[in-house]
Formats: sequence, structure tokens, C-alpha cells
Amino acid sequence: MSESAKPFPSINAKSYESAAPTRVAFLGLGVMGYPMAGHLAASGHHVTTYNRSSAKAQAWLAEFKGTSGTHGSQATPALASSSADIVFCCVGNDDDLRSVTLGKDGAFAAMKKGAIFVDHTTASANIARELAAAAKALGIHFIDAPVSGGQGGAQNGMLTVMCGGDQAIFDAMKPVAMAFSRAVTLLGDNGAGQLAKMVNQVCIAGLAQGLSEAIAFGQRAGLDMNLVLDVIGKGAAQSWQMDNRGKTMVAGKFDFGFAIDWMRKDLGLVMDEAKRNGARLPVTALVDQFYADVQQMGGNRWDTSSLIKRLK
Repeated sequence: MSESAKPFPSINAKSYESAAPTRVAFLGLGVMGYPMAGHLAASGHHVTTYNRSSAKAQAWLAEFKGTSGTHGSQATPALASSSADIVFCCVGNDDDLRSVTLGKDGAFAAMKKGAIFVDHTTASANIARELAAAAKALGIHFIDAPVSGGQGGAQNGMLTVMCGGDQAIFDAMKPVAMAFSRAVTLLGDNGAGQLAKMVNQVCIAGLAQGLSEAIAFGQRAGLDMNLVLDVIGKGAAQSWQMDNRGKTMVAGKFDFGFAIDWMRKDLGLVMDEAKRNGARLPVTALVDQFYADVQQMGGNRWDTSSLIKRLK
């Protein structure tokens, strides 16, 4: 099925923790943002949405209780954000983030004094600090809050959220963000959330490559790898990657989860940051090039566990 033909992701039911109904906006209704905004609506918050593609915005409104940030036929981040106490955002990269925050149609131009902008985009630590400073100058607040858990975590409302910002502002937004999360944690000042997400992606890259090599080795040795994974998954080798991707790797299924294009974008952020702080990441750099090999095989939208395709 082509990416454009895939149905919009829906949400799976969860028990919502009590949080006072809040006026929120959600900018970006992609694979992650669509169900995240849905959980906010389902938990009783008043949600206004904005999405660059009107088709997704209309699909969301047909499924959930909420409104669209429009005036006539015009839809802008500013219109969606003008009455919100908290504006959540999940877009693609630094440039996308600037486009929905800055300028006359950006959210910052319309947000109320004291309102909070919470960015779930996986972006650079630099853009987090830049936008935090811009927000402060306007009398609003900024939290960088990238997430881990993938599409499944977004749909189940079980994301892990890594935050950077001020403690008091974090404390105000956390109960609302728990609508789509299992853990929302403050890790330091602005930029710390993005740096923590980079650590997360370094771990995943290494685990995915190790698991790929292990499965390919076992298959070459003639082992029943589904049985082997059942056994070693009860010991020290166990990981989320093994539990959730091991058997699909054995089956050669890579049409779900976090796409290689996205992972390479994230690893690019990691490598840029490493150049600045002097960290040595030899394995991460190598795995990034392995992902480039899979892209050359046409696997841009394959799941990140498709590293094993290089070893077949």
C-alpha cells in the first residue's frame, strides 16, 4: 500500500488520568500528531488543530471532537493557537518548526501571554534554545519535548516524553500531556529534551544493527530463529527491539514503525551535535551509513529494523 493510500492512524482506548479540561491546540497531524491530538480530545480537553494538509485535518475532525484553526478557507498555526493555554506541536524538522512558530502566521504571533508551546518534534537542541528565547521575548513559554514509543505508542497513549525547560512550566503542562503518555520527564533546561532523544536514537541504532547481525547469523547456522528469540528474550539479550521487531525481521516484514528516512534525519542531528561537543560515535556513524545502504536498496520508508536486508 502506498504511503498516501494508508488510512489515517486512529487511537486505542486508554484510561485517562484526571486533568482539568484545558484549551489546547495541536499543530501537525502526521503519524504521531494525529493520535496524540485524538487522546487530548478523548480526555476532555478542548482541541483546536492545524495541519498543512487539509485532508488530514478534515479526517481528524470527522473522528474526534474538536475545531480547526481556520478563518473562512484560511488555516494557519496562528489561528489555531490564539485561544490556547497550551500549544502542542509535532512536525518534521527544524525548518518545519520555524514555519509553524515564527512570522505573522506562526503560533508565537498569536499566543496569549503566559501560554505554553510544547514541541514534540525531534529537532536540534539549537532550535529548542532559539525558540525558547523567542518565546520568552514575547511573554510566552517553550518546552522541547521529543517523544519515544513510535506510532504504536502514540496510538495507545503510551509515549515517553523527554522535556527541556523551566520546572514550573513543565509542572503546568505535564498533567495535560499525560493524555498521550506513560511518562513525561523534565531532564534539564531548554535543549535537554532534544539531547536526550539523541541518546535514545544512538541506543536504537546500535541495538537494531546488533539484532540484525544476530538473526542473520542464526539463520545462516540453520537455527529456528523464532524459537531462539523466545529463549534469549528471557535472558540478558532481551530488549524492546527484540520483543517488538525480532520476529518481524525473521519474517522479512518492514512495512511498519519508524521509517529509515526519519532515522537518518535523527542520526544527522546526533552527528552534528557530536561535532559540537566532541563525543566519539564510531558505531553510530557506521550504522548511519548502513541505513544509507538500505536507502539505496529502495528502503527509504521501510522500518528501521530493515538493516538486516543488507546481510541477506
